[in-house]
Amino acid sequence: MSNLEEIVSNLTMELRRGTLVLCVLSQLEKEQYGYSLVQSLTERGMIIDQSTLYPLLRRLEKQGLLDSNWSLDESRPRRYYVLNEKGRRVLNSLIEEWTDMNNTITKLLETKNGDGDNERLD
Repeated sequence: MSNLEEIVSNLTMELRRGTLVLCVLSQLEKEQYGYSLVQSLTERGMIIDQSTLYPLLRRLEKQGLLDSNWSLDESRPRRYYVLNEKGRRVLNSLIEEWTDMNNTITKLLETKNGDGDNERLD
């Protein structure tokens, strides 16, 4: 991997890391266990490793945004997570913030040096 590719790869990972909380919270309106959440995110284009997801879920639960419970109905126990009321309020706030940031970034990227043409910054 060239130096440029490595830089782009690292910056891309930083961008993704910054959006993971929003992505995870957006999928927990209905109760899900870890693996089903990984599948749900992957199907929608957000690939996340289980070793990243589980610590994130524990942190969000500790922050009081998620409720969890163990289910023993399956062949092996599963811990299910779901947004609680505080989590819904935080999700709604993050959606508003994301929308505002996305609109701002789109405007910034629409023009190169303010000249109005939609050229890429190659």
